[in-house]
Parts: sequence; C-alpha cells; structure tokens
Amino acid sequence: MPEPEGEALEAVRARRDELRARHLKPRSARPATTARGVHHVAFICRDVEETVRFYQEVLGFPLVELVENRDYRGSSHFFFDLGAGNLLGFFDFPGHDHPPFTETVGGLQHLAISVDAEQFAAARDRLAAAGVDVLGPDRGVDDSLYLRDPNGVNVELYREERGVFEGNRITGD
Repeated sequence: MPEPEGEALEAVRARRDELRARHLKPRSARPATTARGVHHVAFICRDVEETVRFYQEVLGFPLVELVENRDYRGSSHFFFDLGAGNLLGFFDFPGHDHPPFTETVGGLQHLAISVDAEQFAAARDRLAAAGVDVLGPDRGVDDSLYLRDPNGVNVELYREERGVFEGNRITGD
C-alpha cells in the first residue's frame, strides 16, 4: 500500500499530534483501567494439526485445551498458554472457505507476544530450523522478530516486557 508523502504526510502527522494532545494523558493522570487483561485472542485456522505443531513445537507455546466449538458443530476451539494467564485461541470451521490473509480495516495487523531474551534467541533458532521466513531484528528494531503463522497471521515476538514500549513503561502495572 502506498505511504503518504509531502503535504499528505504532514497532514497525517499533524492530525496524530492533535489526537495525542487531546486524548493522551500522562501516566500519573490516567484513571485505572476497568479490565483485568486479555483472557484470550481467537483466530481462525485452516488446519488444527498444522496450527498446533507450529505454535507448540516451533514457538514453544503449550497446547492447554482442545474442545468442540459450542457455536459450530464439528469446529474445534483450542488454546495455547502464552504465560502470565494469557491464552491464544483458534477455531477451525470445516466446510468454510478460507481466503488468504489480508490487512484491512477491522482486521489484524499483527499479534505481538512478549518473550524474554533467552526465549527470543531460542525462537529465532527454532524458526530458522523450521524454515520459517522471519523479518528482524534487521529492520532497525532489534527487539522484534516478525513472521507469519501457517494461517497467514502476522506474529511479532517482542523482546520487551508487557506494558513497556520502546523502553518506556506505558501502563500503570
């Protein structure tokens, strides 16, 4: 997709500055969130076994549940443990057409998963051994590995603590 340039780029930047000034409060002035965190994020997969192998064997996220979807007979709903009480879920929908992944309004750009330095290095090695294409940390972002899962979902392995962005704590936790 083409990036804005010239006056269009300046207008986008000015709008972002305006939004930041209007809505972004300093951490000390923000109210506490009303949420307890993400319980799970759920994606659609093409193939349950392919997805399980990738997330459990390549990325190292244990499969912790596999049940029938209560809303669609024959469909599986399954979860991986992402640590800290966070779950990554998937559904399959047998008989549905599954077009290729696209970035679009309302869609997912990427899922960023926090990993420590040791697991970051281990994941990079496992991804290379599995032949998975990875971007990073060569993109100028030393703490990120970007990849696509077998379903086309963009995943970022981010060597940063939860609630921290570019070295700055941005949450109250």
